[in-house]
Amino acid sequence: MAPMCGICGFVDSGGVGPGAEALLKRMTDAIVHRGPDDEGFFVDGQAALGMRRLSIIDLATGHQPIHNEDRTVWIVFNGEIYNFPEIKKDLEGRGHSFYTNADTEVVVHLYEERGPDFVEALNGMFAVALWDAKRRRLILARDRMGVKPLHYRLDGGRLTFASEIKALLQAPGAREIDLDSLSRFFTFEYIPAPRSIFKGIRKLLPGHRLVFEDGRAAETCYWDVRHAEHKIRPRPEEDYCREIIDRLRESVRRRLISDVPLGVFLSGGIDSSAITALMSEVAGAGIKTYSIGFREKSFDELDAARIVAAKFGTDHTEFVVTPAEVSGLVPTLAGFLDEPLADASVIPTYVISKLARPHVTVALVGDGGDEQFGGYDTYKAYKMARWYRKVPGFVRRGLVRPVVRALPASAKRLSFEFKAKKFISGVEYPPETANIIWWGAYPPEMRERLFSSDVLARMTEDPFAPVAYHSARTQAADPLDRIAYLDLKLYLQDDLLPKADRMSMAASLELRSPFLDYTFVEYAATIPSSLKLKGFASKYILKKALAGRLPDSILKKKKIGFDIPLGAWMRGDLRDFVRDTLAPERLRRHGYFNEAFVSGILKEHFDGSHNHRQLLWPLIIFQNWHDRYAKPPAE
Repeated sequence: MAPMCGICGFVDSGGVGPGAEALLKRMTDAIVHRGPDDEGFFVDGQAALGMRRLSIIDLATGHQPIHNEDRTVWIVFNGEIYNFPEIKKDLEGRGHSFYTNADTEVVVHLYEERGPDFVEALNGMFAVALWDAKRRRLILARDRMGVKPLHYRLDGGRLTFASEIKALLQAPGAREIDLDSLSRFFTFEYIPAPRSIFKGIRKLLPGHRLVFEDGRAAETCYWDVRHAEHKIRPRPEEDYCREIIDRLRESVRRRLISDVPLGVFLSGGIDSSAITALMSEVAGAGIKTYSIGFREKSFDELDAARIVAAKFGTDHTEFVVTPAEVSGLVPTLAGFLDEPLADASVIPTYVISKLARPHVTVALVGDGGDEQFGGYDTYKAYKMARWYRKVPGFVRRGLVRPVVRALPASAKRLSFEFKAKKFISGVEYPPETANIIWWGAYPPEMRERLFSSDVLARMTEDPFAPVAYHSARTQAADPLDRIAYLDLKLYLQDDLLPKADRMSMAASLELRSPFLDYTFVEYAATIPSSLKLKGFASKYILKKALAGRLPDSILKKKKIGFDIPLGAWMRGDLRDFVRDTLAPERLRRHGYFNEAFVSGILKEHFDGSHNHRQLLWPLIIFQNWHDRYAKPPAE
């Protein structure tokens, strides 16, 4: 199989120029953390391809770029193809000869057989850049779920691409901030694809391919998850339970192929516990598990993780994150993220990756279970909102809203106060928009107050436009399926997966997500939402499928989520760090924000009258990112 790595390069219809090799080297050096084991280059008159390699499979012969028999097709590849043995056998039967054992070479020969449609045959996580020298054609492709990243910039007749934005920034080009993307960052806490924080730099959408030929680029969608366009008549629950386990076990088995040690990130929740259970069935004893905890009990799941580790006899390691790690890590992590991402769990994700890396090179994770099986509280909020909206408007606005807003601030994880205020902030909006507001940082009325009047006037687009874009692309008849589709296309693909990729790659560690095997995703989409969220019981059918495999205490445990106690830390150990980061003189350097508003929410948070953690953290992340990336480094 292919190595985890970073890829980059450029194609120019007018020629790559005499400095191509030097530029390509700067680009690969910028992503050396993604592949510390090896580097490789290919340059001809119009194309330059580069890669950095983290060796996982085929340690001896998997060097990239890889080519076909007559060296007319070249590829750099980041990821894993899980069905490559079957594809390779078929291609050998068609007369193709292979000079490596890597799955990357399969893609080259598959392209010779099928042209740009090769990507439709692949089951895996990947970002591909393939150069056809005869046709002078570059093909970029990204896996169906968006596990592996791919960015590009199109400037006249030149297309530049890279796994991470920092590599693109090595090439000439302005670093102008896209103000509408900035607006979306504070709305979503991340920047939805295909836009990025920089004007002109785009993310290739998951399940898409881009063909660049004769100086023109054409991007097309080759896959999407399809929910039922009509009401589903449920089959017996036992049928679903049996098939969920069979399919998930097979997905785990596919992801255990490796020439290096593997482990599991075990949070103590349902999804990672399920992966641990099924990995123990497939791989047997000797599994290594890793967990992160906190001193604040409402955020800590170490007890649950220990129960699972003990049941399956894993070699278990855990680490407790304290405020001391945070202030020093934020500037460092801003460098790995490339654009602002306000998911605070980037910190424990990085810490657990660093903790695991000396022992394993690959770790399995439970990403994707919540989106596919109704695991988030936002799905319960959607159901509640349908009833709440029947309450007369004068009661909602004149009684309920003032009472909720007057609730005293709580520093506990997912406290009643936090949930109630979040619910009220979004409930009056359409369901799809409400779901984003419940997830995000700044609801519309707060966003209007955050930015300076000049900046606000230059923001021309609706920050919720990505919601409309994706909503138009699903034909799901079930309203909860529509919400879940949006979470797959926005929260999972633009927050959780970039977080996991950047933080694990920062530690040179590969993560694999069994729940995100596209065949499993397609199957989960056929299960009625009434069996996922049954009444207000989340993950009903998944928990039933896991009964007998996981301890009852895990199946019945209240969901906590992977987060850190920032609200309390900001008032305590991180107080000076927060005050210094959001000081008026630092805000004044760029002038994006309303200083009086920021000072006001900072004061309210410090005096304990409000828990503004979700408003302050995106500001802190942006400030650190801006210091690192907004201007070119000094010559």
